[in-house]
Amino acid sequence: MKYKGQNVAVLGCGRSGAAAARLAGREGARVTVIDNGDPEKLESTAAGLREGGYDVVIGREAQAADASSFDLAVISPGIALDRELAVRFTLAGVPLIGEIEFAFPFCAARIIGVTGTNGKTTTVELIETMLSGCGEPTIAAGNYGRPLSDIVCSSGTYSTVALEISSFQLESVEEFRPGVAVWTNFAPDHLDRYPGVEQYRAAKMRLFKNQTNDDWAVVNLRDGITGIAANTCTFSAFDETADYHFENNSIMQGSEVLISMDELSMRGRHNAENVMAALAVGRIHGHSTDSLTAAITTYSPPAHRCEPVGNVDGVCFINDSKATNLHALESALISLHDGEGIILIAGGKDKGLPFGDLTACVSEYAEHIVLIGEIRNSLVKEWGGHVDCRTAIDMQEAVNAAVALARPGQTVLLAPGTSSFDMFSGYEARGEAFCKAVNNLNQPTTSNE
Repeated sequence: MKYKGQNVAVLGCGRSGAAAARLAGREGARVTVIDNGDPEKLESTAAGLREGGYDVVIGREAQAADASSFDLAVISPGIALDRELAVRFTLAGVPLIGEIEFAFPFCAARIIGVTGTNGKTTTVELIETMLSGCGEPTIAAGNYGRPLSDIVCSSGTYSTVALEISSFQLESVEEFRPGVAVWTNFAPDHLDRYPGVEQYRAAKMRLFKNQTNDDWAVVNLRDGITGIAANTCTFSAFDETADYHFENNSIMQGSEVLISMDELSMRGRHNAENVMAALAVGRIHGHSTDSLTAAITTYSPPAHRCEPVGNVDGVCFINDSKATNLHALESALISLHDGEGIILIAGGKDKGLPFGDLTACVSEYAEHIVLIGEIRNSLVKEWGGHVDCRTAIDMQEAVNAAVALARPGQTVLLAPGTSSFDMFSGYEARGEAFCKAVNNLNQPTTSNE
């Protein structure tokens, strides 16, 4: 047992923290879970951990915990390294590592690490579907689904783990080394956590930190990734010089047509890039194109990601509530523009993102915009001089306004461009509200075409 007899603090008692506590306990540590959040919200999880034999300190008591009594601290991704709780352990000289870094030495499976601003979840799901379909038992985990610590502690047997990894999880990486690292794309985001876009990018670049020329990096050509030691494979739906590129609605490798997007249940160039990245991983793992493409045709994308939700009087409604940053909004507009016109529903929490950078894009691809959330009035000032903008106080009013502006053949697209926490509990709840509002319109059809 690697940590037998050591005092290990786990900072944060959410999903990642609970999984790290179980792994530390399995390895013989004396575990204390510390979280200075609202005790009422944490008590249920804390009670479960206490029943498992772990000490749990929450709320005000957590603020007084003696950091110097611990040999190691495992930090959850929701806690920034400069937060008071984390700083207290750093100042006490206690090593501070993330949950993925903590679990990595115990993982016997091959690891594929996937980061990027957008497309991470879809890409790990595609990788899981393809590799499993090719006879390579694979599970998607990390920021998606189950923490790596939970996978390590489980009785399940997997040959490969496809890990979705956020910038928050990469901040504390020191030894973590994926055999294949995937960079889906990059754009400004999380500027409420990072002082600037350079710091956000630097956190994500830590995915490649420990790779060698025995490893592979699958990267979006347009992001200009340089200075990494791994073998590099590129993809792009916008640049035909990439190793995997997009032509005539088909994914190509050189002059070889791998698969047409018409064969898949996904739309848009941004999804084509996710497929390219997954195919590249499959080829690196030694699988044939035929077996990979046969497996990928069975994949159905999750809800709230460019999801067709209905057609009302010839107007198509698309739910892309997962578009929680500017790059995702831009990608949705460009990918779904078909010449007929888009009525965009956007807005939400003010994360400090530079929405002005998208002025040219929205004015080109959106015929009208209906704005919601705490940022709606700011966006009217930002975009109103370039494209027709309206505001709405809730989702039903936004959908009603959008359908009144739309002509048959056009698309009403929910692609907020920011997070949902000003109005909803998460992007799922926002997307469900959109679907409900569409269903409430007069004489909706059941068509998803």
